[in-house]
Amino acid sequence: MPVARINERIRVPEVRVIGEDGEQLGVMDVRDAIRAARERGLDLVEVAPTADPPVCRIIDFGKFQYEAKKKANEAKKKQVTIVVKEVKFRPGTDEHDYHYRMKHAREWLQDGDKVKATIWFRGREMTHRELGARILEKLEHDLEDIGEVEARPRMEGNQMFIVFGPKRHKGAAAKTETETK
Repeated sequence: MPVARINERIRVPEVRVIGEDGEQLGVMDVRDAIRAARERGLDLVEVAPTADPPVCRIIDFGKFQYEAKKKANEAKKKQVTIVVKEVKFRPGTDEHDYHYRMKHAREWLQDGDKVKATIWFRGREMTHRELGARILEKLEHDLEDIGEVEARPRMEGNQMFIVFGPKRHKGAAAKTETETK
C-alpha cells in the first residue's frame, strides 16, 4: 500500500475535501482544508491522489493507518497458499514402500495440497526408464479418484516426475445448480 500524504505533505493548490462523517465539504484551498482539519483535532489525509482535484479526507491518521493494516491482515488470512509436497521413488521400489508413499500422497491431495511424485534413477537404471514410467502410471491410476494430473510424466536429468493436483468437483457444482431450480 502506498504511503498516504497528510497535512503539509499535500503539494497541490486545491483539493476536494470530505469531512469525518462522510459529507462533502467541496473543493477548497489546501491551507484552508488543513486549518479546518486542525480545528477539529484531526488530519487531512489524501485518499485519491490521481483524481482531479485530489480527494482528501478529514480523519484521524493513526486510526486510518490501523484500519488499513487490519484490512491487509484480513486479506492475507483469506489468501490460499498452495503447497507442493513430494514423494520419491526408485525404479526398484518395493510394493509395501509404494503403498506407504501412495497413502501419504492421497492424504496430501485430500488436504488440498499438490503432490509431485519423483522417480530417481542412478547409474545403469537410466537404461530402464520404463520401470519408472510403470510406477508413475500405477500411481496415476491409484490416485485418479482424488487427484488429477497437472503435469504429465517427463524426464529432467536423472529424475522422472509427475505432478498431481486435488480434483476439482465439477459434478458437485452442477448438481447444486439443478437442485436450486
